[in-house]
Amino acid sequence: MSKALPHPDPEAIDLSAVLDALRDPIRRAIVLTVAEGGEKRCSSFLHCTTKTNLSYHLARLREAGVVRVRVEGPARIVSLRRTELDARFPGLLDAVLRGARQAPAPARLAETA
Repeated sequence: MSKALPHPDPEAIDLSAVLDALRDPIRRAIVLTVAEGGEKRCSSFLHCTTKTNLSYHLARLREAGVVRVRVEGPARIVSLRRTELDARFPGLLDAVLRGARQAPAPARLAETA
């Protein structure tokens, strides 16, 4: 049986942790990709960085409460915690996604996937 990964409770999601997680362009691109295309396997992001670096970025997003990562057999599936983030910090995620969409094309994972 797979071990569930820890995620913060919605009321424990901290604004500073969310902003810190979203300050990195790779993490913003991951969030934008999941926001626009729905949940993704972690392996779908390996084209942009190494497995170790990707694991680090996904852990930062998960620990901050931005994404949920669930284990399905050997795969890990990433989904955006939009409902929880919108309830806790209304408008924040939309503002971040707007900014990420305006990023130069090479920084957008959705266009390089």
